[in-house]
Amino acid sequence: MSSSTTPAPPEAGVPAAPEHRVELAIGGMTCASCAARVEKKLNRMDGVTATVNYATEKARIAHGGTVTVEDLIATVERTGYTAEPPPAAAPEPEPRADGTEDAPPGASEADGEDGETAALRQRFLVTLVLSLPVVLLAMVPPLQFDNWQWLSLTLTAPVVVWGGLPFHRATWTNLRHGAATMDTLISVGTLAAFGWSLWALFLGDAGDPGMRHGFGSALSAVTGDGRMPGASTVYLEVAAGVTTFILLGRFLEARAKRKAGSALRALMDLGAKDVAVLRDGAEVRVPVSALAVGDRFVVRPGEKIATDGTVLEGASAVDTSMLTGESVPVDASAGDAVTGATVNVSGRLVVEAGRVGADTRLARMARLVEEAQSGKAEVQRLADRISAVFVPVVLLLAVGTLLVWLALTGEAAEAFTAAVAVLIIACPCALGLATPTALMVGTGRGAQLGILIKGPEVLESTRRIDTVVLDKTGTVTTGAMTLLDVVPSEGTDADELLRVAGALEDASEHPVARAIAAGARERGAADAPAPVVRDFENLAGTGVRGTVDGRRVEVTRAVELPEALAAARREAERQGRTAVAVTWDGAVRGLLAVADSVKESSPEAVRRLRQLGLRPYLLTGDNQAVAQAVAREVGIGSGDVIAGVLPEDKARTVARLQSEGRTVAMVGDGVNDAAALATADLGLALGTGTDAAIEAADLTLVRGDLRAAADAIRLSRRTLATIKGNLCWAFGYNVAALPLAAAGLLNPMIAGAAMAFSSVFVVTNSLRLRRFGRTAD
Repeated sequence: MSSSTTPAPPEAGVPAAPEHRVELAIGGMTCASCAARVEKKLNRMDGVTATVNYATEKARIAHGGTVTVEDLIATVERTGYTAEPPPAAAPEPEPRADGTEDAPPGASEADGEDGETAALRQRFLVTLVLSLPVVLLAMVPPLQFDNWQWLSLTLTAPVVVWGGLPFHRATWTNLRHGAATMDTLISVGTLAAFGWSLWALFLGDAGDPGMRHGFGSALSAVTGDGRMPGASTVYLEVAAGVTTFILLGRFLEARAKRKAGSALRALMDLGAKDVAVLRDGAEVRVPVSALAVGDRFVVRPGEKIATDGTVLEGASAVDTSMLTGESVPVDASAGDAVTGATVNVSGRLVVEAGRVGADTRLARMARLVEEAQSGKAEVQRLADRISAVFVPVVLLLAVGTLLVWLALTGEAAEAFTAAVAVLIIACPCALGLATPTALMVGTGRGAQLGILIKGPEVLESTRRIDTVVLDKTGTVTTGAMTLLDVVPSEGTDADELLRVAGALEDASEHPVARAIAAGARERGAADAPAPVVRDFENLAGTGVRGTVDGRRVEVTRAVELPEALAAARREAERQGRTAVAVTWDGAVRGLLAVADSVKESSPEAVRRLRQLGLRPYLLTGDNQAVAQAVAREVGIGSGDVIAGVLPEDKARTVARLQSEGRTVAMVGDGVNDAAALATADLGLALGTGTDAAIEAADLTLVRGDLRAAADAIRLSRRTLATIKGNLCWAFGYNVAALPLAAAGLLNPMIAGAAMAFSSVFVVTNSLRLRRFGRTAD
């Protein structure tokens, strides 16, 4: 698969150290360059491969046995950040005496924000109240009264010192480690503006009572008499306004990032909290974490099924929409498998636990989504490389701007203003958020729709796909034999034919026999008490025989048929069906046709795949007649049918198509599809299939509906398009804005507002993926 990577083999004669994997929560990162710096430091350690994601604030690390988790944490801390393993699931909130529950730590009860977001919100609101009069006084000269500048200084000081404290603290920490980040640009820019203003007020003539100040989008600040600014110019509105705008951007960014990860949090919160376990015939309420494989538990109407298992008693409809996105409930009765976190709609069920804890489908879904959100697409790696060198380059550019302006104009105020604007406008925050936020929202939305994207590199694969190979059995078809046609001979009642045949076949375990018996029950032919079958025997390779209602009955393929029934059998075989005859009293009484029926959604799914520009192939081990019949029914051309393929040859078939220059996606569900799924450029496994197929695939379609394949490809392409749009905006913004700032065409405060807006734009553009929906069924 194009999406897979193969680790380099160890050197000859050197035993490979066992590889361990750990995930660390990284604190203190404020931009993509921070993440790039932590990642670089970790990857310098022997035997360590790390990926640090700014949006999720996590590091995924593979390390050898000689490196401990403590070593990794120490490296991160030496870099100037914090690191710790993600906290275990928080304990259930303790109920108060009044029956209410405590809110989880760090959450704001008013708006559902976490602690960090709530703190940013408070800091922003305070600085907004203080900085608004400062900005108005600077921008509207008629509001300026005698000594207005001293009021502005009084209001600006807490904004710069307290409001900008996170930026200054991060700058100092990075400076001690010889690094520069986005915070460096903000801190240097705002402190420079504030420092210049202090100098002008206390040592220049800006503190004179009659000083007046103009404002413009470029370097247009002027004194009251029209002279160019010098010692009489203050930049308090720049220091206060930029700090406030950046805090607003950080707050909106944090809130948007929280929304972006809401789908994963909702997925992880879906499971039941406790369960009624049957012990010694009595129901005992225990936490779900206490369940063990083999435990029997009760699910009443309206309750969530606690874990994956098999129904032992009862029948009900089960709402699976939270896992599959499918709104129609699924019937479940004794012997049927059910999934944890789905909801029992009607009847009482007794279920035997089959998987618990991290092995359940819900836990595996959450793990896949989290791993995808923590990974990096190739386009993100490019952005990371740029962000890593961007801040030092900007600092040099700001110094160069200052020197060039001084050389050309000799005006220190103009040179200073242009240099500050360069520092502030160039922050690469939008660049760092462009990919991870879109990836978080896209994969989270996919999980809500029952589409699991295994990794970010999958997004690149879906763009290039031009061919899709569909496994037949269990993917295009139901994977189970179904009774499709009953053809009675002249003078024979169809219901009686089916009743007798259904009773006889009910004693057999053959797939054809089970289909006929099930068909008899579904069509009402077995509503009356089933007739007793005596002297039952299998006819090797041909059918079964027995006595039903005193008649010697055979259901067999080895019998000569009258012309009318012979024609019906030829037509059934042309359609890829298996036809068996029913005889009694020495005469052929009718014909029954069974087949692995095509799923109702498959023709529509094939049509949607074609609309995406894909050429569908049907791949099967069945004979050509059966394969062609299924292909005709779903709309696949006869030339695109590959039949009679052995399980071990499926991967070779995919490889052959690739050798012809095709980029191939494979959709399958069985163990025998795993190799083909791994060989394909993009593997899609139906979630109703085997674990081997799901593990080998890049995308998992939890619904088991082939139409989800088209939705998955659409979502992947939409997510990739959003990432590219974000990157285009982020790159374009910096490319356009830096020359304007260096040319003196941007006031530093407007530059700060534009920089904050760029980050908010990228995040909100990514959030549009939350509105992605399935194509109408």
